[in-house]
Amino acid sequence: MAKVVSTLFISADGVAEIDPDWHFPYFDDNMGRAVTEDYDTSDVLLIGRETYDSFAGAWPGREAEGGDDAPFAKQLGDTRKVVVSRQPLEFSWRNSELIQGDLVDAVAALKADAGIKGILIPGSISVVQQLLAAGLVDELRLLVHPVAARKGRKLFDEGDRPYHLRVTATEAYPTGVIRVIYSPADAPGQAGYDDAKEQLATGS
Repeated sequence: MAKVVSTLFISADGVAEIDPDWHFPYFDDNMGRAVTEDYDTSDVLLIGRETYDSFAGAWPGREAEGGDDAPFAKQLGDTRKVVVSRQPLEFSWRNSELIQGDLVDAVAALKADAGIKGILIPGSISVVQQLLAAGLVDELRLLVHPVAARKGRKLFDEGDRPYHLRVTATEAYPTGVIRVIYSPADAPGQAGYDDAKEQLATGS
């Protein structure tokens, strides 16, 4: 089964809607390496309409300009891009296609496709939220910035049950950014205060 990986820049208070004012000052070569690693995990990008419009409005031009980011822009252009939209779209960026049918069913089919090694969701908060609820996200790769954004859409929406996660990797950068990779996990056993108080340090 292909792995579905969500990669997000996120603030300390959980905002995943990027504001350039709090994101770009923290972008360094460590974050660049992490982003490259995330994109190298996949051969399919799954993106929402807003993210697609943002990417398609920037990366083809950067590829054509031939600057420092042209190789990464070419990598994005060469990658298959499956776009989630309720409306028909006309694509100008190569290797782009509209998702077919229901999101959950379509992603389940992509995961089961033996010809796909990995599916990366950059940004696209609403897509990630729907797939988290359906249990189809295999990894959350978060670059947590040392700033409380205080406004913007958060990654985790309101719901009836918690998402339990297991930390599989962490890395702290000199900028204060922390890279955390989570995988879904089973809920821990039942416990209450009586259990917790046994773990408190005893004063001398």
